[in-house]
Amino acid sequence: MRGRRCGCYTAPSLAALVSPVSEHLPSPAEIDAETGRLQLAIGASELHGSLCGWLAGGGASRPDWLAPVLADDTLPAPVAGSALDRLREVSAAQLEDRSFGFSLVLPDEDATLSARSAALFDWCRGFLGGFGLAAGAAPGLSEEGTEALADLARLAAADAQADAEDDDAEEDAFAEIEEFVRVAVLLLHGDAALGRRHRNRLN
Repeated sequence: MRGRRCGCYTAPSLAALVSPVSEHLPSPAEIDAETGRLQLAIGASELHGSLCGWLAGGGASRPDWLAPVLADDTLPAPVAGSALDRLREVSAAQLEDRSFGFSLVLPDEDATLSARSAALFDWCRGFLGGFGLAAGAAPGLSEEGTEALADLARLAAADAQADAEDDDAEEDAFAEIEEFVRVAVLLLHGDAALGRRHRNRLN
């Protein structure tokens, strides 16, 4: 699996990432079913990354989120209570959770390591696009936030190895990178979204 080195700051342990947020994210299959009905050519992982990038960059959690997040004003608002509506609600709640309660929409462990790695890199590509749309060209990040964004960009440019073996070492590497991505996103959300709110309160 390529792209294993992802910066020098330390992520919390996996145990520290257990979320008190009670509602779960929709499954990739639920998301793909709805995007298929809307004829959207984007996978579940990349769409979730795009939404999280938008929210982390300071974009509003709004019911008609598809249009701004995908930069297409013709897209309709998801139906209330649908998988895409729940995706927004749970993602926004997880990003605001102070107990590091945040997870990524990725294929489950029954999928091959190659498929899960490709989805993780797609997630990062989506995140960069959404974050750029919401945060703009000069988001005012901390040094750690700038480093985190650069590391996510490297992951977004990575390719999953088609012949990746599902052995313990590669699984551990995947888990480490997935954990890194979660923590990097929370850091960027703190810098851009929460930081913007704080600055607005001071003005």
